[in-house]
Amino acid sequence: MNEIYETIPTVGMSREEWLRLRKTGIGGSDAGAICGLNPYSSAMSVYMSKTTDEAEEQEGEQLRQGRDLEEYVARRFCEATGFRVRRSNMMYRSKEYPFMIADVDRLVVGEEAGLECKTASAYSADKWKDGKIPLHYLMQCYHYMVVTGRRSWYIAVAILGKDFKYAKIEWDDKTIWSLVQIEKAFWERHVIPRVMPEPDGSRDCDNILKECFSGGKKAAVPLIGFDEKLKRREELVEQIGSLETEQKQIEQEIKLYMADNEAAYADGYRISWTAVDSVRVDAKRLKAEKPEIYESFSNTIRTRRLTIKAA
Repeated sequence: MNEIYETIPTVGMSREEWLRLRKTGIGGSDAGAICGLNPYSSAMSVYMSKTTDEAEEQEGEQLRQGRDLEEYVARRFCEATGFRVRRSNMMYRSKEYPFMIADVDRLVVGEEAGLECKTASAYSADKWKDGKIPLHYLMQCYHYMVVTGRRSWYIAVAILGKDFKYAKIEWDDKTIWSLVQIEKAFWERHVIPRVMPEPDGSRDCDNILKECFSGGKKAAVPLIGFDEKLKRREELVEQIGSLETEQKQIEQEIKLYMADNEAAYADGYRISWTAVDSVRVDAKRLKAEKPEIYESFSNTIRTRRLTIKAA
């Protein structure tokens, strides 16, 4: 088995060293984003993580809980299946595709398979309903199969406070070949030559562009090659406006029908129209009557606003 990959021991490795090692290749958690299947990340985000010198990783509470609950999920998997699992304490690098690396959660003892441990909130339970697996997690498991040579991979998820599920993913030649080609193209066309990938319309791309290009140059540049896209944008703006109006009209009709009632129901729908109290600071009045307080609690935040108008 070890003829297809190299191993790098991770025992005793600092988190900073581990994060820098991740920059040397595409990991399993990157695969779904590169394929455009991760709703929380993008190819542009992966590109930035591989090409910047920054080794720090901002870890939110969700990621922290997922990491801390990994052992719990692995234990539940063993209870449910009767299998035993072990940590590998290794980073794997494919010899055939050296841009592909893997840091797996667990390996299944006595079977050429691995285990990916996940946690999900109860609000995400529908994404795992009826044997479904979120596509970016599916790509992650296929990625691990390529690097380690194992022909199957298990994925287990603890849906917090609600359920526990697991599934076995088998090797699929067509999907895996496509995944390798996508990752290869990404590494060779973007990471190596330092060419940022095309935007995909996600909020993640918005955030990255905001961070990378803060502005400062007052010059105007000719926008070459965008004529058709600008026309298409105008069409979309009109369509979105029309759809939003239609949506509001339907909602207004529902409100008129409900009158003073706070709840309604229909086949497959539950509707509520309730009063919500909110407190807002009258900034204009505060500035006029208590300017010293207004100034002491004011922050100036600089952002760039894109405005497109017909000439």
